[in-house]
Amino acid sequence: MDLVEPGTLSLKADHLTCVRNEIELFRDLSFELTSGQVVQIEGSNGCGKTSLLRILCGLALPAAGHVIWCGTTIQKDRISYNTRLSYIGHQNGIKGDLTCEENLAFYQSLGNAREDISIDSALDQVGLLEKDESPARKLSAGQGRRLALARLIMTRAPLWILDEPFTALDPDGRELFERCFDRHCSKGGMIIFTTHHPVALEHSQIQFMRIGHDKH
Repeated sequence: MDLVEPGTLSLKADHLTCVRNEIELFRDLSFELTSGQVVQIEGSNGCGKTSLLRILCGLALPAAGHVIWCGTTIQKDRISYNTRLSYIGHQNGIKGDLTCEENLAFYQSLGNAREDISIDSALDQVGLLEKDESPARKLSAGQGRRLALARLIMTRAPLWILDEPFTALDPDGRELFERCFDRHCSKGGMIIFTTHHPVALEHSQIQFMRIGHDKH
């Protein structure tokens, strides 16, 4: 990702309300982050954390409110917004029949990958270089998460939205993600994520946003 000056980019959740199966998960939720900032979404199971991330990605619509990217609602310029966003949900977004190298080559072919980071470099950074020719379906759960991180390392998108990115990772894997988070934010990147794990970033301050009816 090219260096982005602090405060250049912004994402705003503007009075969001989420209803699923006629149950209100959260109401009138607002927060904002700009270049270089990190937001950790907290809340009990079933409170709507994943639903919130899907709304922020434009994959679901809120019952009320808006998601605003750099002053414009994301519905008005979806194509542009999608190029600035990298989303990883509970699934890693990898194809099991392709090798690790082929998965990253496929992502590279979609046109939003950095030109200054090679596939081998990305795999090496996440400890999977020796697995480059291994089918993704043969990876362990933690290795699959590392492959998803390799895709993040390669992306030019400044905004990362991640649902439980530390799931299945050992302590070394979690530390690897934390270093990647710090590096991304130092270049002006933005991260919104959920997790049940404690997270320690050396250079980036985490803002905490608790949602659900137990937030008070």
